[in-house]
Amino acid sequence: MWVHEGAQSCRPAVPFGKTAVRAATLAAVCLLFAVPGSAQNRTLSDEEMQLLTEGLELDEGGDDEPIPVAAPTSIRVADNIQIELAFILDVALAWFSGEPAQTGAHDPSRIGFNLQQLELNVRSSVDPYFRFDANIVFSLFGVELEEAYVTTVAAPAGLQFRVGQFLTRFGRLNATHPHAWSFADQPLVHGKFFGSENSRGLGLEASWLTPLPWFVEIGASANNADGECCARSFFGGEDLGINGVGDFLYTVFAKQFFELGGPWSLFQGASAQFGPNPTGQDNRSAIYGLDLYLRYKPTDSPRGAAFSWQSEFLYRNRQLPHERLSDWGLYSQLVWNISRFWEVGGRHEAVSGVDGDPLDPDWSALRHRTSLQVTWRPSHFSRIRLQGARDQRGGADSADWSAFAAFEVLVGAHGAHSY
Repeated sequence: MWVHEGAQSCRPAVPFGKTAVRAATLAAVCLLFAVPGSAQNRTLSDEEMQLLTEGLELDEGGDDEPIPVAAPTSIRVADNIQIELAFILDVALAWFSGEPAQTGAHDPSRIGFNLQQLELNVRSSVDPYFRFDANIVFSLFGVELEEAYVTTVAAPAGLQFRVGQFLTRFGRLNATHPHAWSFADQPLVHGKFFGSENSRGLGLEASWLTPLPWFVEIGASANNADGECCARSFFGGEDLGINGVGDFLYTVFAKQFFELGGPWSLFQGASAQFGPNPTGQDNRSAIYGLDLYLRYKPTDSPRGAAFSWQSEFLYRNRQLPHERLSDWGLYSQLVWNISRFWEVGGRHEAVSGVDGDPLDPDWSALRHRTSLQVTWRPSHFSRIRLQGARDQRGGADSADWSAFAAFEVLVGAHGAHSY
């Protein structure tokens, strides 16, 4: 399976191992869509027509089964503007042995069927200087604008800017969407510290890709500090307004990538958030984080096998009247891509509790959760995941158990995931 970066609509859902003749045929077809609008307005060259004709002729009479090709999934609204669209549906059947205590809005959180989300992803190049992205989430109870922002693509000196509503780049997992997660639910610490929708808000972000000999990116963003869903440790559900620069939520981050030799690579990051909380005048909250992603992916593996280890540690400090509260949380997960179609993974989480916490009065002791999952991907556009978990809440006499059967389909031209 392959993807042309400039032609997301031409992504055949083809199992590996099909004949090279079919690949040549699809390559020729993709030429039609590699340039926006070319399928309608462009005459094929003699070389392109010959490649397409030869591929189709050789393909006739083949013994392999027909190859399904994804239809174009973009809307051409002007000569130089093409909007890429994708729908991602996530549904899960869930069972809990006790009272569900999930912390994420997209988590399966009730016994029975759960609509985790129907996400509409919209992408388009605005002009040579800006790109537009939006993620609109549909649920059984309404529609939510999760993200809508503009990114610069031609800023000088390795700089890039974003403005609008976006997920902050704190750590590794926060800026991703559920279809990019290795498990069906978000880590407990993210829901406890950031909120059920992770850390996001209206704001401005600046990042800089440094000229160092290895990949180093640093950045900062300023966002509104309100929202129970996404700024829980700060103003949260109490919108106290902006009365000065100290009333914004600030996020700073630094990310590094290292090639360790051969199939090994390492991605490491450090992040911090600072902002006001509503417990008193000038009271502040801060969250600090470290993240690590180690990946082993041999390029010569015919099965597409890979192995990854991902971990994040978060520490939070909050100023309250006459005291300070500190707590921490972490998750660590191992994921083995056995092949392009099968994946297994395990994740362990630990999140501390605090006595007298006004945000979580019943969370006063350490909580552990261990999850195991097995995933089957029939193609790049569908996924079936079975997941089970043991949740030991602090102070509880026994552990709670949960099981999910999660199903996902993707229809459209969704952009590539970040490393």
